[in-house]
Amino acid sequence: MTQLQSTVNELAKKESEVLREQPLTPTPIDHILQRLSRIEVPAKEHFERYMRHKWRINHKPRTLASSFTSVMFFLDFCGKSGKSDIQQIERVDLEGFIEYEQDRGLHISTVRTRLACIIAFLHYLIEQEVISGSVLKRGIKLKLPDVLPRAMNPADVRKLLCVIEDTRGRALILLLLRTGIRIGEALGLTLNDLDIRDRKVHLYEGEKNSMGRVVYLSDDALFAIKLWLRGRDKNKEFIFYGRSHGHLCYSTARGLFVKYLKKAGLDQKGYTIHCLRHTFASELLNAGMRLECLQQLLGHHDIEVTRRYARLTDTTREQEYFRAMAIIEKGGIDGDY
Repeated sequence: MTQLQSTVNELAKKESEVLREQPLTPTPIDHILQRLSRIEVPAKEHFERYMRHKWRINHKPRTLASSFTSVMFFLDFCGKSGKSDIQQIERVDLEGFIEYEQDRGLHISTVRTRLACIIAFLHYLIEQEVISGSVLKRGIKLKLPDVLPRAMNPADVRKLLCVIEDTRGRALILLLLRTGIRIGEALGLTLNDLDIRDRKVHLYEGEKNSMGRVVYLSDDALFAIKLWLRGRDKNKEFIFYGRSHGHLCYSTARGLFVKYLKKAGLDQKGYTIHCLRHTFASELLNAGMRLECLQQLLGHHDIEVTRRYARLTDTTREQEYFRAMAIIEKGGIDGDY
């Protein structure tokens, strides 16, 4: 054995000893499998294999949790309907589950999300030749209301910013308002993601669709973040850290936003922290930004998702309407219809 091989083997041995001494931190799949072990549903072994499969192909913890909940409710429904064998499942069971969830009062968007998770599970079973492909021979579509995004009124934005005095809160709210990033993305930012000199924030992996992107800092957001960076704990990894070593949790951030809304007298207007993202998009469109640029900043795969904001606010359309209406009101329209 050469000296190099001996050194490599010695290092490998020491590394394995260190790993054995360190306690293993439970992973998201460990938590899910532990929950699965405590319930009784049909096709439990196939369900476990499916969840392990999703973990292996690197699905996010939130996606795993959503899939687990949806499939668990569906299998439980099938079991209570007398289907003890997964091969007995038919299309009518899927339709029955949808009706059951709607009867429980679940919002149609929640039902559609659960349906998507269940169909993905059934596709997996079809690929594994556990069930027949006839179950999904015809698609099931749920029509969702095409609602407009809710943006904050410009006057309300000014009221909100006027009441935020603490540097951390102001930095967080202005970051959301001027970059349009999601609250989960903001809370997960570390100092390495921030480029103060070039006024950029690097999102290496988007929260919702894993699509990385770069967003930019306006003057007021940059100033607020610089103030916060001066006073924050320099030993913390995350820009907005919590009491432990992790980042500020969503419920705390949401609580701060609600507190500011109450202080500004805006708590009865139905604003959520996600409205800051909608406000960002609406204001940029009103200022003349092209839809394709906004799509990249928001991290949308499909430009049709971004196009919703063009329905919400379009100064050109508004100006055209009032120009035409002024002619109509003055009696300037002639002719028969």
